[in-house]
Amino acid sequence: MLIGLTIKDVVLIEALDLEVGPGLTVLTGETGAGKSIVLDALGLALGQRADAGLVRRGAAQALAAATFSPAPDHPVWAFLEERGFAADPSEPLMMRRQLSADGRSRGFVNDQPASVTVMREVGAQLIEVHGQHETVGLLDPRTHRPLLDAYGEAAPAVRAAGEAWRVFTAARDRLSDLQERTAKAVAESEEIAARLAELDRLDPREGEEATLAEERALLGASEKALDDITTARDALGGDQLSNKLAQAFRALERARDRAIQAGAGADNLTVKRLTEAADAVDRALTEGLEAVAAVDAAADAFEFEPGRLDKTEERLFALRAAARKLNVLVEDLPAARLRLAEQLRGAENAEADLAQADKAAAAARAAYDAAAARLTQARTAAGERLARAVMAELSPLKLEKARFRVAVEPLPPERAGPGGLDRVEFQVSTNPGAPFGGLGAIASGGELARFALALKAALAGRGDAHGPTMIFDEVDQGVGGAVADAVGLRLKRLAEASQVILVTHSPKIAARADVHWRVSKAGQSRAGEGDVIATAIAALGPQAREEEIARMLAGAEITDAARAAARALMEA
Repeated sequence: MLIGLTIKDVVLIEALDLEVGPGLTVLTGETGAGKSIVLDALGLALGQRADAGLVRRGAAQALAAATFSPAPDHPVWAFLEERGFAADPSEPLMMRRQLSADGRSRGFVNDQPASVTVMREVGAQLIEVHGQHETVGLLDPRTHRPLLDAYGEAAPAVRAAGEAWRVFTAARDRLSDLQERTAKAVAESEEIAARLAELDRLDPREGEEATLAEERALLGASEKALDDITTARDALGGDQLSNKLAQAFRALERARDRAIQAGAGADNLTVKRLTEAADAVDRALTEGLEAVAAVDAAADAFEFEPGRLDKTEERLFALRAAARKLNVLVEDLPAARLRLAEQLRGAENAEADLAQADKAAAAARAAYDAAAARLTQARTAAGERLARAVMAELSPLKLEKARFRVAVEPLPPERAGPGGLDRVEFQVSTNPGAPFGGLGAIASGGELARFALALKAALAGRGDAHGPTMIFDEVDQGVGGAVADAVGLRLKRLAEASQVILVTHSPKIAARADVHWRVSKAGQSRAGEGDVIATAIAALGPQAREEEIARMLAGAEITDAARAAARALMEA
């Protein structure tokens, strides 16, 4: 609901702050007083096309700000959130636009910069304008299908079609993905088979790389240790050492024996020295043999298989080469082997898998088509009821020659979606024998506004719970008497459920208002280029309303009879 409108320096309005309430609000005043300027300013605030001509003469810029109080669950809040605007549903929503004298403009939503496109899209969710020059909302066929669904209470059928569409698109996407992956797998099956054969030959095992690396390090160290032991044994001389020591021992014993034979006694110094030398060599021979045996025992302690290091390295390097080729870690080779086997099986079983997926997609499409067909039936029946309801409204509104129908036509298959397979358009024929066409075929602005009123009256109580504020600009153009009374009755009926704002010259319609504003010329206002006429708006109390309706009945000279007639209209 619109709750406030601020206008500054727009055409004839210098400064104006309006508080807007629910129900039916009418604007009246003499021709040229500036009633439509209020609507122009509102359009400016809501992103409608504007030019520098809206800027009051002598002013640097025009400003228009419209404040709304949409319900917390109104779709406009989600719309703003999706586009990155900070908005609190518990607070009012303000649309503001500044228009410079050079034609440039800036827009704001809750004081956040916004493009004209965004402001126009927000405005379309909050306001419907039906006037002599334009009808915003109903002229757009995109709004007709949701209006018809709301009128026909087709929400369950719409949800069923949406759910069936979701299931179908999921099945279709799965089929497409499977087709793509299968085609790729078949094209790569030869390479996959070769890679799988290599992994089958390698037979990689989990944790094998770490085990091989540890074994390689150990074998490498063992090989170097054995080289050092061999060097040590070679340095000891092995059997040569024991042979030489044995020869030395026998030679010393012979020398000692000869000394004794020559008559030297055991106490002879020479005999003692030879005995000590022989004993030392004997000990050296014993220890040398022990040393060689110890070195040999140390060598035997290494369980070293000749060529084992080469085999270990060959296995490790083969695994790493295979991992590089597949661009995976060595530890992931077992998983890669399983994946390649699955891909190869997928390529081999592609026909069966594709057939199953295709069958599932076909079944989902059939279910969607059935749900869409039920929705089409519901829309067709609702369209017939709506056409009868609108036709019943046309004659009292002086549109008795017009015919109305709801065209429910099939969409091309490629345009199917969650909303079904239908294109819905409200169509009208304005004269007998004339073909049906879109609502834009109505040439007269007044007729178009009354036709919108008839359609809104037929939809009343069956439409969107978040219906927009409706604005009618001189919907009473060219009508009077019973027709004006019928127009007023329908506007009043609409205002019971929605906010309605109306510019009118009809006293019968003005008499039905909940709020009555009078627009008048307030004299001259000083501006940069001289004096200009200014427009003022006043909210009328009961006595002032009676006087304004009497003026509308009588013209320039208000008579007591006119006042009495005005009172009668207001009381009725």
